[in-house]
This record gives sequence, C-alpha cells and structure tokens, in this order.
Amino acid sequence: MQVGFNAHKNVDNYSTERKNEIRSLEVSSEELGLTGKLDSIIKTDAGLEIIEYKATPIRKSPEITEAMRIQLALQQKCLEDSGYNVSKTSIFFTSHHRHVEVKLTKKDYAAAINAVRQTKKLISASSSPEPLEDDPRCDHCSHEGVCLPEERKLQPVAKRILVNDPDSKVVYLTTPGSYARVKQGQMIVVKDRKTLAKIPLETIQALELHGNINISGGLIRELLWRGLTILWCTGSGKLTGWAVSSYGPNGQTRTEQHIASYEGRLAFAREFIACKIANQATQLRRGGIDKKIINQLRTIQAHANVAERWQDVLGCEGDAAALYFKYWILLLKEPQRSCWKWHGRSGRPAKDALNAMFNYTYTLLLGDIVRAIIACGLDPHAGFLHSSGRNKPALALDLMEEFRAPIADSAVQTVVNNGEIKSSEFQYILDSVRMQNSARKTLIAAYERRIMTEIHHPIFGYSVTWRRAIEIQARQILGVLEGSQSRYKGIRIR
Repeated sequence: MQVGFNAHKNVDNYSTERKNEIRSLEVSSEELGLTGKLDSIIKTDAGLEIIEYKATPIRKSPEITEAMRIQLALQQKCLEDSGYNVSKTSIFFTSHHRHVEVKLTKKDYAAAINAVRQTKKLISASSSPEPLEDDPRCDHCSHEGVCLPEERKLQPVAKRILVNDPDSKVVYLTTPGSYARVKQGQMIVVKDRKTLAKIPLETIQALELHGNINISGGLIRELLWRGLTILWCTGSGKLTGWAVSSYGPNGQTRTEQHIASYEGRLAFAREFIACKIANQATQLRRGGIDKKIINQLRTIQAHANVAERWQDVLGCEGDAAALYFKYWILLLKEPQRSCWKWHGRSGRPAKDALNAMFNYTYTLLLGDIVRAIIACGLDPHAGFLHSSGRNKPALALDLMEEFRAPIADSAVQTVVNNGEIKSSEFQYILDSVRMQNSARKTLIAAYERRIMTEIHHPIFGYSVTWRRAIEIQARQILGVLEGSQSRYKGIRIR
C-alpha cells in the first residue's frame, strides 16, 4: 500500500499541477454505475491524454498488464460519457521513470465492460468466492498478503507471504508536554521549542500517543488521508481511543460480525482461550517449571477445547490464569526475584511494579490488535468472548488472548531478567504504581523488539514477525465471518 502511495504522492497533490494538466480528477459513468479517480490528464489540441501512475517492483520490467488496460479503458469511458474526447492513454512507471503508451482496442473495451459486470455480480453475491489455487494471477499480486488464498486450508503452505513496507514502523510519542505537527512530508516533534524528532511520514505505520501529548489537526488529517491509525493511551498504559479513516473494506461483513457477536460463536471463544492456555503452559515449560504444573494447565486447556458453554470457557481461563501467574515469578532469574514484589496478577490499578509493566505491555499489544482488526475492515468492539456491554473493544481483547504470553509477558520477563528496568523507576502513590518515563521508553523498546521478532508460523510453516502473525490471525476471523474459511485456528507456540 505504501509503495503505491509513494508513487502517487505528487499526482494526488493539486498544487503540483503544471500548465494544461489536471491531477487527481474524480470521474464517473452513469451508464456503467461506477466512479473513479484519474491520476493525470494533459490537455492537448487533439483531445485529452490520460496518464496513469504505477509503481513497479525493482528489477521488474515496466510491462502493461491486462488490469492496466481495463483501468484505462474505464477511465476513457468515464470521460467520453461526460462529452470529452480522449486522444491518448499511457502508463507512467514511477520506478523506471518511463512513459509507455497504451493503444486500446475493442477487445479492451469489451473486457472492461465485462469486468464491471462481474464485479457487480461478486459484490451482490450472498457469499465470498472460493480462493484461487495455483493461479498465475496470484504471482506478485500486491493483495496476496491480504486475501491469503493458500492459508484458507489451515495447513502449511508452499511459499512465504511477503508484506509491503517492512521498513515502516509504529511510532510512539511518550515525552510529556511534547507536540507533533506535519511539515514538508515529515512529522516534527517539539518540546519547549526544541526539536525532539523528525520522522518522514512514509516510514510511519501507525502513531501511538502516551500521556500528555498534543498533535496538530494537520497531522491528524494527513495520517487519516494515508489510511494510518492514531491511538491515544494514558501515561499509565490504558488505551482510551483511536482515529481511523472513514473509508475501509468489508462493510457488509461487519454487519455479519455484529449479528454473530449478538448470537454468540462458541467455537471462536473456545479457540481463543485454549490457545491462550496452551501458550501459557509453553511459556512456563520453557522456563523449567515443574512438569506437574504444565500438565495441570494442559488439562485445563483440554477442558476449554470441548466446553459447551461460554461460562465454562471463562471458568477455564480463570483457573489457568491463577495457576500461570502463581508460578510466573519463577521465570525470573534468582537475583531478580528478591528485587520485585509479586503477589500475583492484580489488574488495574497495578499494585506493584511488575503488574504495572504487564498493564503497559498489554496496552501496546492491544494497540497492535486493534490496528490489525481495523485493517481487515472489522469492528474491534463486536467480539465473541469478551462482552461489548461496557464499550470495550471486545474482539480486540478476544484475539489478544493467544498473544499475551508469547509477546507481552515475554517482553516483561526479558527487561527484568536483563536488568534493563530497575524497581527504582516506579512511584508508589496510595494504592497504585506509576512508571517513570525512562522505564516506559525501555519497555516500549523491548516490546518492539519482541513483536518484530520472526517466528516459524506453527500453522502455515513460513517465517513471519509476530506483528504480521497478528494480522494473519485477524484475517482468519474475517474469512470465517465472510464464509471463505471453515473455522478459526489460533497460534499455539511450541
């Protein structure tokens, strides 16, 4: 997505128009019932020249594809329906800085009309089509990482999914009193008239604000135009809200999601909790905890797998959590255990420093889950395990369960065992605990290291980062709701 955005950043800017040129023009055809946007139109004596901008991967040749011909044919149809004459159509390949003229034929126009008809038929269908298998159209498709055609079988696949923009990052703003604005394609962060950071917008995957941070309206608008999510959190680690573009996919599926959430889908709830317990057991096993404790967790996991009531699933979750957190302290190295108070998981407000770190990393994880769900066009609030009654992001909390132990808990364990955070970096105020900004930044860094760690996907067999694995799981939920996948299968680490 970001590659395409970079290729269009100039033509999407009206101020860069040259003489006799119109950029980013919206057009429509009443006859075909479609609307679209043209990248660039050049006015000539012979008529209008359409120029469509395309990004091409490095080392690929700038070849005209069937999809490009169809797009140009529809663009020409829209202009001609409005009474304009089109004299020429071409593609400008931004990676090669090369114009390629496209001479359209009657066959191209017929294919374009047929594509519109087939699209309307697909949109009005009651269920999603079966995914393509070994189809050449999937090769190098920019949407392959979105539709995941081979993953629908819930079996190992032959090739790894490559995701665009691996260099983009989630940006966290944590310095109290700082202010972020946009200028010349960069996010500028300042405090007390001193510049703290300059970050190119092209490198931002999402923006998270922690505590007393302000951002300009221009920056908010620019990020939403780019389809990027902005999240606001308290300084103590509680997600308070987010902003997303009003344009998103799968509107009809969201309706199905709310119906399913209201009716209940026990299979989802069982799998979320069974995976959570399995990963808790693995986390303790890796730390050398007594095998009897691991077996107890495995037994609870087995009960969760076959639970027939939503209440029984929650009961299994509670029993497993009590056992897991009772022995979690043993995952810390001997010298560290005496430095940290621990009386078990206390939730919010945190009663000790370790719980404060758990709360904070869970907020970071929740932010990633929310973004993944939104990217799929689903509603973070309509879940199947947690209740939406208190206006919590129920689906995000559902999906978060299987990732708590291997990502968030692991990050806390690492910073403590490595001595990266000291117990002196916390303030005890009445019955709650607060982290100093230094501890917060260290914990965010540790969380980012963990979530960007590559793993061998236990279901599909290829290497992905934990952040990408979260989105793949979210797309599994989407597949079940839209009918293209039989069931949801969670991640169980080994």
